[in-house]
Amino acid sequence: MTNFLNHVSPMGIYETLYAFRDVFGRPMGESGTHPWSQGFPLTTQIPGGPEIPTQVNIDSTDLMYPKAWGQPQLRETIAAYYNHYHCAKIDAENVMIFAGGRPGLVALLLFLESDITVRIASTEYTPYYDMLRLLKRGYELVESRAENGFSPPVSNYMGEDTSNRRLIMLSNPCNPTGVTKEGDELKTLVAAASFGPHGLLVDEAYELFHEPPVSALRYMDNIDESNLFVSGAATKGLQAPGIRIGWVIAAKKYIEILGNFSSFGMGGVSRLSQLYAMELLDRSRTELAHKAIPEFYAGQRNRYGEAFSDLGLELFSGDGGFYHWCKLPGNLTAAELNDRLFPHGAAILKGTDCDMARRGADSPLTQFFRFSFGPLKPESFEADIEILGRTLG
Repeated sequence: MTNFLNHVSPMGIYETLYAFRDVFGRPMGESGTHPWSQGFPLTTQIPGGPEIPTQVNIDSTDLMYPKAWGQPQLRETIAAYYNHYHCAKIDAENVMIFAGGRPGLVALLLFLESDITVRIASTEYTPYYDMLRLLKRGYELVESRAENGFSPPVSNYMGEDTSNRRLIMLSNPCNPTGVTKEGDELKTLVAAASFGPHGLLVDEAYELFHEPPVSALRYMDNIDESNLFVSGAATKGLQAPGIRIGWVIAAKKYIEILGNFSSFGMGGVSRLSQLYAMELLDRSRTELAHKAIPEFYAGQRNRYGEAFSDLGLELFSGDGGFYHWCKLPGNLTAAELNDRLFPHGAAILKGTDCDMARRGADSPLTQFFRFSFGPLKPESFEADIEILGRTLG
């Protein structure tokens, strides 16, 4: 029987998770496993952080269809959040709600005009490759490698030929490296890439995992006169990946296009999830989160970083996110490390899954891996280091 659907492979990390399950006998995340490969935060209260809401109150109106752009109160709250914490100059009509961060990114790329080329770092967030390939978007790679600290300068992102239209796309802080553009460098990027024939798409899912939190919106005076797109979500810093709430912030004319798409392609986003997001964004909670999240995860970053260096790993990690970006000693590859880790109930994300050229065994990232301390409790540290030390051998 012939197929009616084109085959599509899962995101690279899922292939690792399936291989892990086949060896260990249980899925990653269950009791007795060590989720170093997983990109989610603790979903329990952290030291000094806000309590996690345990319920939301609803009535019959909350069971009705949601607004295509998102519920007005949530859009207003998100705009107020950026205005308060990042001195942004936006309002509710600059905000569009999606069912997580990735659907917003896909929608933006879906409606990108066909003559625009995406410029993106060669080491980046795993699903960007799948998004660009499946949406048939032309893109150019900006070298991001050990030699430049996995931190391409603004001039490299812009390239030499600035006459053609292009969209600069990056995660900031970067997943997988944690490298973060901030201060004058971020200001320069926003000024260079957000106007005229250029556009800038910044995925700020890890906004709160940097001291202090950073946003490109701080450096935009009038977003309605720009081609700046900022993606955010409740997934990471608000500690609620399961509610699947994300958003895109952009000029009102672009939000109108995204909302029109939602009217036939999405039907809006769960009102119950949006209500829960409202609880998460209560100012009394975000005041605690803006202090506690960066501090707690900086402590975890430093603690694991020191231990990894003692184990002989070479670190290229930035000061953002909740990952360490590591290079293995000798000739050991990340794939071989996973083969050793699986029987111990652990796994890492291979560097080759973050290679935007997908060069496999020929990739310069075969010895690199991403270690996530996002979901790890402080008390797991000793066991984590013991397992990693034993498998590095």
